[in-house]
Amino acid sequence: MKNFIEEVTWRGMLHDVMPGTEEHLMEQMRVAYVGIDPTADSLHIGHLVGVMLLKHFQLSGHKPLALVGGATGMIGDPSGKSNERNLLDEATLRHNQEAIKGQLSRFLDFTSDAANAAELVNNYDWMKNFSFLDFIRDVGKHITVNYMMAKDSVKKRLSSEAAEGMSFTEFTYQLVQGYDFLHLYREKNCTLQMGGSDQWGNITTGTELVRRIASGKAYALTCPLITKADGTKFGKSEGGNIWLDAARTSPYKFYQYWLNTSDVDAEKYIKIFTFLSKEEIEDLTEKHREAPHLRLLQKRLAEETTVMVHSAEDLENAIKASNILFGNSTSDDLKQLDEATFLDVFDGVPQAEISRNEIETGINIVDVLNEKTGFLKSNGEARRALTANSISVNREKVTEDFMLSTKDLINNQFVLLQSGKKNYFVIRVK
Repeated sequence: MKNFIEEVTWRGMLHDVMPGTEEHLMEQMRVAYVGIDPTADSLHIGHLVGVMLLKHFQLSGHKPLALVGGATGMIGDPSGKSNERNLLDEATLRHNQEAIKGQLSRFLDFTSDAANAAELVNNYDWMKNFSFLDFIRDVGKHITVNYMMAKDSVKKRLSSEAAEGMSFTEFTYQLVQGYDFLHLYREKNCTLQMGGSDQWGNITTGTELVRRIASGKAYALTCPLITKADGTKFGKSEGGNIWLDAARTSPYKFYQYWLNTSDVDAEKYIKIFTFLSKEEIEDLTEKHREAPHLRLLQKRLAEETTVMVHSAEDLENAIKASNILFGNSTSDDLKQLDEATFLDVFDGVPQAEISRNEIETGINIVDVLNEKTGFLKSNGEARRALTANSISVNREKVTEDFMLSTKDLINNQFVLLQSGKKNYFVIRVK
C-alpha cells in the first residue's frame, strides 16, 4: 500500500483534506470516487486533475470509482458558476457516458480481475426512480436549510453581486450530490470523495449525510483549481477547450498547448499531469533552470501528456508537424501530414483556391505567386523573389521555369508556398 496522501501532496495536488483521511487510507484498500460532468461526449484537460487523482489512488492500491453525473448533469451545479446551465436528455447523457468511459480507460484499469479495478457508475441509475416525496422525506429532512445556506457556492449565488438569483433546482444540487456519496457508501463501501476545491461544500454535505443517516464516517479531499501564471484560464485556448478527443482537438494542437506552457507553469504541471517520479522531475527541473531556453520541461510535459492521452505515434506526428513551422522539415515531411494536422499547423496562414483543372494543365510559378493567389503583389516582385532564390513550393526551392502541377499536391488538395523564412501561403485545390 503506497501513501496516497504523501504522493498527491508532493505533486501539489492537495488543497484540503479531512482530518484522519491519511490514516484511514493506510489501514486497508479503500474506495473513493470523483464526479465527472457528462455535458459533452469528451473530457477536456480541465477534467484531467480529477482523473489523475483517481489514477494515483489506484496506483496506491485503492479502488477508484468514476461517477458520471447523469442525474446531476440534468440539474446543473452552482459551484463556481454564475448562471444556470443547459439540461440534457437521457439519450445524450448515455452517449456521453460511453464516450467518457472510453477515454477514462486509457488511464484507469476497468477490466482486470484485481480487487481494486476501477468502476464507472452513473447517478442517474439510482436517482431516476427516486420520487420527489421519497427524496425530501428520506434525505431532505436530515439537512437543514441553514446548513445548506452556509455553503460558499450558495452564498455567492445569493449575494448582491450575482446577476440572477438561484433556482430551487440548483439549490438542491448539493443534496443530490450528497446522496450520491451516501448511496456509494452503502452500496460500494466508498468512504472518500475527491474533487476540485470548489466542490468542498458539496462533498462535506455527503459526509454529513453518511454520518446522520448511516451513522458512518466518510472523508473529503480536494485538489487546487489549476491556474496559469498569467492569470488566463487553464485548459482554454483561443479556439476554446483543449479536449481529449482527437476529433475535437487534434494531437498536434494538444501537444502545442503543453509545449507553449510558461516556465513557472511547466514546473507545476509536470508534477500534476505526468507520472514521472519525484527524482526524475527534480533532475529535469534543475536542468531546465540551468538552460531554460532549451525548454526541457515543456518538451517532456508535452511528450508525456500526448502519449498518455493519444499515442506514441500521435506524438511522433505532432513533433514532425511542429518541425514544419519551426524546424528543418522536408517536402516528404509535409506530404505525410493528414488534412486536419496540415490545417492546424497552417491555421491563420492566408489561403487561396485554384481549380483542379488549372493544376492538371500546369501553371507557371510567376502566375501562381501573383495573379492566381495574390501572395506577391506583381509579376515583377515574383520574378525578383525567384531570382533571389527565396521562393519555395512545399519546402523545396524553385526557379522561374517551375510549373505547378498535380504532383505537387499535399493530400491531393494543398500546396504550401513560402517566401523567405516566415511568409507562408496555402493553396487549396477545388
